[in-house]
Amino acid sequence: MKRARIRAAGKEVVSFDLFDTLLVRRIHDPDLVKLPVARYIAALAEQQGVVIGWREVQKLRDEIEQRHRLEAGAEYPDHEACYPRYMSELLGQIFADDQTESLLQKVTGYELAIEKSMLVVRSELADWIKELAASGKRLFVISDMYLPATHLEELLRPTGLLDSIEAVVSSADSFLAKASGAAYPHIAGKYGIESDQWLHIGDNPHSDGLRAAEAGIEALIIADPGEQQRKSIVCRLFKYSDGKPYWRGRVLQQLMSPLEAENVPRSHLYTEGYNFIGPLIGVFVQRIAELCQKKKIGKIFFLSREGWTFKRYWEQAMPLLYPAGGLPEIEYLYVSRMALAGAACAYQGLTKTNAAIAFLPSGNRDFTDVCRIFSLDSSRFRPYLERYSLAEDTCLGHIHKGYRQENRKNFERMLEDEEFQEEVKRQSKDANRAMLRYFEELGMFEHSDVAIVDIGWLGSIQRFLFEAISHREDAPNCHGFLFGATRGVVYKTSEKNTITGILYDKDTFDFSASMILYARDIFEEACRAPYPTLNGYRLAGEGYELVFRQTDDAIGRAERRQDAYFAPLQQGIYDSAARFAAASALLGYGFDDYKPWFNSLLVGKLAFPKTKEILSLKHQYHQDDFNGKNIPDPASIDKFIPLWERPVWQLRFLPFLRLRCFWKHLKDRIIQ
Repeated sequence: MKRARIRAAGKEVVSFDLFDTLLVRRIHDPDLVKLPVARYIAALAEQQGVVIGWREVQKLRDEIEQRHRLEAGAEYPDHEACYPRYMSELLGQIFADDQTESLLQKVTGYELAIEKSMLVVRSELADWIKELAASGKRLFVISDMYLPATHLEELLRPTGLLDSIEAVVSSADSFLAKASGAAYPHIAGKYGIESDQWLHIGDNPHSDGLRAAEAGIEALIIADPGEQQRKSIVCRLFKYSDGKPYWRGRVLQQLMSPLEAENVPRSHLYTEGYNFIGPLIGVFVQRIAELCQKKKIGKIFFLSREGWTFKRYWEQAMPLLYPAGGLPEIEYLYVSRMALAGAACAYQGLTKTNAAIAFLPSGNRDFTDVCRIFSLDSSRFRPYLERYSLAEDTCLGHIHKGYRQENRKNFERMLEDEEFQEEVKRQSKDANRAMLRYFEELGMFEHSDVAIVDIGWLGSIQRFLFEAISHREDAPNCHGFLFGATRGVVYKTSEKNTITGILYDKDTFDFSASMILYARDIFEEACRAPYPTLNGYRLAGEGYELVFRQTDDAIGRAERRQDAYFAPLQQGIYDSAARFAAASALLGYGFDDYKPWFNSLLVGKLAFPKTKEILSLKHQYHQDDFNGKNIPDPASIDKFIPLWERPVWQLRFLPFLRLRCFWKHLKDRIIQ
């Protein structure tokens, strides 16, 4: 840069090569950008009943482009091609002629979007260009490229440099390239430039150096060993990925890496969101898209507070991953276990399974906890409790002091009492009606098949949701897709109601993926929406009202503090979405390709983390809306303390702690 400033001082005109000079490519081979475009064209063809694979599309493109280059070489000194011309011919051969123009706009838009996602402006050159423009220099960008100048301007637009540049010149417009040297006199004549007043800067010793010098132009060649090394690493990882699946995730991560001005110091939380949790969510939503297309699902409902983040990630990633569309509609659904639990009782009453779920959290002890969870008034059940020798505060949770098995059996007998169940249904009817009005407004019952997307873990939210709508004849088939499915309670599935764990599912033994169980709260807190928990649904005239928990109490204040703490983590997740989509679209890989890589990530990050990673990622406060405030009997609690709940001194000084926790986890998974 110092030498460039000295040489430019005495010149009126400074020109820059575009690719690998002003703009740096994230990829080692620029032709890789063509592959997602071929997949896009093949997808468009499939929508119109034209059977052609993407490899055949790419082969046809190469043949047409090569022929155009040969034809240009017969008339001009350079074998150049012009993208709109040969792409129009390609589309004309695949589709009907009357569609060529509209399809060309779509395909061009997508190709430029992929190109832009793989380009980064050199920050030092960008700053210098603005300085040169301010000093009155005439600035040009010159490229030997099949894209015409109008397209190159679109690639430059995000850099904010177009106002500083007099013209962008492409060999695709004139078929005169720098490679033969013909571009330089052509540009000099067109723009009235004196060769001795012209400095050209580029990276190619032949076209940017020798040919410019032959035209009497002073040339400066950029040498960047660091950039060459980075590209060699990308190249090596890409070649490894061809035969070894682990490297497919590794090359994805490499292509997502920030470059130039993007690469600024970030907090540890932001880095974890960008490099760890973000890509995991990426493969999660990408897999959901694959399954939705396969199952012909009409609409996706993202549930609860974590679904907010999943939906936002989906919206940023899918345009590049699925440019041809064909994906379901999406909707965010305000739900929670607490809100749905009561509504689920309106027609079926309180089932034994649902009552058992209420006692899974260690803080739930008696019938008042059951009523709190299912939004019931416990005082109205006193006659039925007395009928079965129970009281509101009779201990029903087996890990609490005072528990007697006889009382639990009496409670289960009460659940079989028709009068008791009628009271449950009566109290739950209004909540169910309000919920149905909300669901109807969002189009839940307009589709035969819908996807229910949640973080996990038992599938309780979908269980309650399906039970709350299953009485309707127009209830859709619910396909549940969970980030992780632990299946701690047997989930009764049918053709109309299924759940599948995407990253982890207990029903398909995957030990590496089960590392999610080490720290489930991390994923919940990282994906939490910026609003309080939904407590229920309430009728409001002819409509409904969503009832959220208050935010001005101690719990609400603690949640706000935690939201502020995890804000950098969430920002890292959101920032990773577009980069993940671009890299994955370019590579053409899917969930199965990335699985070995993210399994190794889970083992390293969750089973064998550094102490500082645990301290920064561990939640400060975690609300479980199901859990009560009762303290269980210490004698009934498992004495083993999970790794992520250990005190700092143990994390730092206990020998083999992580290995012992790992073996304990392995043993538990085998037993289960």
